[in-house]
Amino acid sequence: MTKGALRLVLGDQLSEGLSALEGLDAARDVVLMLEVRDECTYVPHHPQKIVLILSAMRHFAEALRARGVTVDYVALDDPANTHSFTSEVARAVARHKPEGVIATHPGEWRVLEAMRGWEDALGVPVEIRDDTRFLASLEFFRRWAHGKKALRMEFFYREMRRASGLLMEGDAPAGGEWNFDAENRKRLPRDVIPPPPKRFPPDALTREVMALVGREFPRHFGSLDGFAWPVTAEQAGQALDAFITQRLPRFGDYQDAMAEGEATLFHALISTSLNLGLLDPRDACDAAEASYRRGDAPLNAVEGFVRQILGWREYVRGLYWLRMPGYAKLNALEARRALPEFYWTGQSGMRCMDAALTQTRDMAYAHHIQRLMVTGNFALLAGVAPDAINEWYLAVYADAYEWVELPNTHGMAIHADGGVMASKPYAASGAYINRMSDHCGKCRFDVKGSTGEGACPFNYLYWDFIARHERRFASNPRMSMPLANLRKMEGAKLQAMQAEAKRFLDKHAPLP
Repeated sequence: MTKGALRLVLGDQLSEGLSALEGLDAARDVVLMLEVRDECTYVPHHPQKIVLILSAMRHFAEALRARGVTVDYVALDDPANTHSFTSEVARAVARHKPEGVIATHPGEWRVLEAMRGWEDALGVPVEIRDDTRFLASLEFFRRWAHGKKALRMEFFYREMRRASGLLMEGDAPAGGEWNFDAENRKRLPRDVIPPPPKRFPPDALTREVMALVGREFPRHFGSLDGFAWPVTAEQAGQALDAFITQRLPRFGDYQDAMAEGEATLFHALISTSLNLGLLDPRDACDAAEASYRRGDAPLNAVEGFVRQILGWREYVRGLYWLRMPGYAKLNALEARRALPEFYWTGQSGMRCMDAALTQTRDMAYAHHIQRLMVTGNFALLAGVAPDAINEWYLAVYADAYEWVELPNTHGMAIHADGGVMASKPYAASGAYINRMSDHCGKCRFDVKGSTGEGACPFNYLYWDFIARHERRFASNPRMSMPLANLRKMEGAKLQAMQAEAKRFLDKHAPLP
């Protein structure tokens, strides 16, 4: 048999339409899939995340084989596995002696840097194709960003609406407005009970992977109990359908809400499937728009959902590849503090933090407001070093890959990029959390207190943060109100809050 190409499929590229598989000749080509320890441990990934990726990979390999495709699959527990992409591709080239290697552009800078050296190292041609599974090409984003002083997502999103035609009426946005976010900030009423999301009990193959991951990574943060993520394209489609019919109509109103005992509310829980490649982003947007056109879901809900995919998801990918590798090194606020130990233990004493942290441990999931305005807001106020909080987010969430995690954390949550993404830091006191949740009423800290043992830590940490960066924010018009309030504050009160901030943070220093 005449040798064909070796076609590499990475763990987050599980799409039948993957560019690396275009033109596949089942009679000559070999698809290479690799489970390597390096990718499981470069940060200590949540066990559910590792199971999700490995199970989805194995299901995808089975589907390819069912189509008559030859798949060379290197399992994690293969005794010959060298556990790095580069060395495993080299071994595969030696085994198959292909005419060349074909890969799709990866999602992380470090992997692309490795790939760029493969041709010389392997002695065969290596073709790295564009990843066409996104709604905006990297070139589209570069053209949009060229010459702009500020790269605001809202304006990119409008260009994407025009280019895609989603939620458009000719040249105008549906409903006459581009953004209905102001309608999507309601607190969850006590009598509103969200329906549970569709979950998928592990099949035999997934149970095998769970046992493997339990043996290989017993000390990684997070529980395997209750694993129920979609691991196939069929399941991902079912999860999307269930969201569209059962939860999308009320998603908009309560997408920023937090509630005791309600980990998922009306959220879609499809980001894992999108980021693995099991679900096409255009299909998700089209399904939501169709619901609006049928009159089954209101515009504020559908626009909010579409904005997260067509706007935020595409925007952060474009920003990541535009600004890397330097973007990851930015630390505009000169944050240096180590990550507090309760990010791993879930025992801060703050009801909102512990709710987000324990569900992260149990589900490898927290929704965007929990990430931005609770765990992220705390890291911002406390001055946690960007590398520390970035590594934590990348490790603990099942949907986290660096291209999507880094800009959201670095730019939105902790303002480490100095305003590349957001015009002001998303800093907030306990009042915001109290407005958007029911956590504060059951918390041992007083959300209205700013000093003393029982005061809400978010309050004194907020004013400590504002005071710490007073000069830095002086020229930012969006920070004028908190700065004006700071200047009116009695010196003794500020000093007391700064002392409380130090005491709290020192108490929760990292575990030895």
